[in-house]
Amino acid sequence: MEAIEKTDRPRGRLLAAETAWAKVNLSLQVTGRRSDGYHELSSLVVFTDAGDRIEIFDAEAPQLSIKGPYAGALDAGEDNLVRRAARAFCALTGLPDRFAIVLTKTLPVAAGIGGGSADAAAVLRGLAGLAPEAPDAAALHDLALSLGADVPACLDSRPVIMFGIGEKLEPIGALPRVAMVLANPGVPLSTAAVFRRRDAPYAQVERVAPPADLEGLLSWLALRGNDLEEPARVLCPEVAQVLEALSASAGCRLARMSGSGATCFALYENTAQAEAAARVLGQRTAWWVVATGLRQDGQPKGS
Repeated sequence: MEAIEKTDRPRGRLLAAETAWAKVNLSLQVTGRRSDGYHELSSLVVFTDAGDRIEIFDAEAPQLSIKGPYAGALDAGEDNLVRRAARAFCALTGLPDRFAIVLTKTLPVAAGIGGGSADAAAVLRGLAGLAPEAPDAAALHDLALSLGADVPACLDSRPVIMFGIGEKLEPIGALPRVAMVLANPGVPLSTAAVFRRRDAPYAQVERVAPPADLEGLLSWLALRGNDLEEPARVLCPEVAQVLEALSASAGCRLARMSGSGATCFALYENTAQAEAAARVLGQRTAWWVVATGLRQDGQPKGS
């Protein structure tokens, strides 16, 4: 896909750079619905070592530039979540809102892997290092939640079980060494539309942390699927095609949709298997496909 740049690159001094790590829901159960219309979830959330890039430059006035293969899918105006995050952080801390931000968009948009939320969280992390008095963890969490339900989890970008609408995060212990392939058919899928399509009973989920070994994790996940996968298949038949292709790849131990789709993932025992599967899919399809590892305690985790 051809790279696109929305505006000229800033010429100021580079102040901070952050990676907006892709978020993957290994499991996702819809456990209820609040009076305000938001759905409550229970989800095992992990982060990969694939992601967008945020660079923050010194400038005389606020500016957002978007480049990269998926720049064309985004508006660089004031409603962009990156600008909203910068504006909200500066309002909270008193930091002057005069940064030029460059977003290199390499993750698909509206894809179920938290791209926009991860971008906003990366901006908050970058600006926190520039503020004379950065907000404490609780204040930063509240600010992140005001921007979106997934943004708090993206702040630390490490494995958690997410409850509520995303505001309740329960850290988990070590995950097994596992590799992953992410695949997206190039069809955006509206989260709101997927939730509206879901009509199954709400799930009852036992709050048990996943085991630290691969076989235990796979057994744990077998009892906890993705409640949004069925309605997503109806709205976007390409999801079924991606899942079928991932499931048939050599070494695949589990194939599932992430979040509200349309990105799907497959788990493999080692990096070589994941890279081979990604290479085959990339040759046979026009999908966005990437082999990656899982991040644990802020570090890439693969084998």
